[in-house]
Amino acid sequence: MQFQEKVGKTRIVPHSDKIFYSIVELSKSFHEGHIRPSEITEFYLNNIAKKDPKIKAYQAVYNENAHLLAKEADTAISLGKRLGPFHGIPFVLKDIYDVEGQITTSGSKMHESKMATTTSKMAELLLAAGGILLGKSKTVEFAFGGWGTNEKMETPWNPWDMKNHRICGGSSSGSGAALSSNLTVCATGTDTGGSIRLPAAFCGVTGLKVTKDFLSTKGITPLSHTLDTPGPMARSLLDLVIMFEVLKGTEGLKIDHQMANKKGLFNHLIKGISGLRIGTISQKDRSQCSNQVLNQYDKIVKILGNQGAIIEEFIPPIDYSDMSKKAGDIISIEAYSYHGHFCEDKNSIMDEDVRQRILKAKDFSVSQYKYLLEERKANEKTFLNSMRSFDALITPTTTHEAALVEDVDQAISPGYFTRPFNYITMCALSVPIGLGENGLPVGLQIAARPNDEQMTLRIGGEIERNVSSIFSTS
Repeated sequence: MQFQEKVGKTRIVPHSDKIFYSIVELSKSFHEGHIRPSEITEFYLNNIAKKDPKIKAYQAVYNENAHLLAKEADTAISLGKRLGPFHGIPFVLKDIYDVEGQITTSGSKMHESKMATTTSKMAELLLAAGGILLGKSKTVEFAFGGWGTNEKMETPWNPWDMKNHRICGGSSSGSGAALSSNLTVCATGTDTGGSIRLPAAFCGVTGLKVTKDFLSTKGITPLSHTLDTPGPMARSLLDLVIMFEVLKGTEGLKIDHQMANKKGLFNHLIKGISGLRIGTISQKDRSQCSNQVLNQYDKIVKILGNQGAIIEEFIPPIDYSDMSKKAGDIISIEAYSYHGHFCEDKNSIMDEDVRQRILKAKDFSVSQYKYLLEERKANEKTFLNSMRSFDALITPTTTHEAALVEDVDQAISPGYFTRPFNYITMCALSVPIGLGENGLPVGLQIAARPNDEQMTLRIGGEIERNVSSIFSTS
């Protein structure tokens, strides 16, 4: 939405729970005095109170702390001590990020009283930039599951279908649901096999899986030390880049300067794609997808070609299904090292689907685990060599739209296209590309070489400019 011009001392007060605010809009309006952080924080807390009993995106809401932080932001900004574009922005943390003095459940009934004694590095950066923490979002237990279900701590409701309970994708299910139902401005997730990109696609928002070790996992509940990556989720790429810069540790006023002068990643968003060589999925991989997904995917491929990209089919040297399975095996083994003692205890109150995924690790010996890791390194080299002539690859993020919770097959991962890029350490971005005929969002994944996040954002920016569908919930 666009803010009205300030007339005299007239100020803008949020009045509709259907208005979707952005970081950019809010930051500008805070600076110009049209609205205060405390007012927009109250807006989101009211939205949460009204909508979340149905959506179930939040594990915990920090009403009192959020009000205090917002009042501090009011004062600082009014005194000319604005920290940057994230100052006063309400956000939510996935409930595997520690915040000192707050409970981190990690989606587990067994951790309902587990108080954090330190604050995760990523949360520290967001708070230091002046962000207003609204609370924690729900997650699959121990962040191990692509569907977003949690049988002990409740499964969030996908806001795109308020009549039928559909999955949001996981494991960052609550973050996806909160963004698409207007219960936050932006959110964090983690991505081990697609846990940012899957909910981004199913919920019609954007999500970035960064290169392994690009961002710190300190203070985040581990699942797989080989594959875990934290990252931002937002409703637009401009917001996503601002949040990404904060998570990188970029000083707030430098972000302002880069954005105003269209430098750094902000330049890549508008750079265009003429001359880029982009690889598309093979016929074999197309056969995995629904017609709804392929229809939207093909429209984007055509758009990219019309904008000057060189489009060519990419045949992966290792099947996506094989890489997905190998990634799943590594996750299971490493998850067992962290959480296996809970799974072995038959009296522990656990999501049984998660328990079985972790206990799968018992099928592997130490030598088999070592071989999986060695094989991964070799496969990474093979895969990256095979795409030497490509700048990036594009795939559907998911093979199908959001399923009904009751129809989910827990024995199958929805990460057919997402897990492979964790496995080979590439970065990947999911952007919404429209709605299928049934009114459910479809996402597109842009994957680039390690440490080339700017390429995913460059192509994503072109797509965002050309997608006509309006992503807002009713």
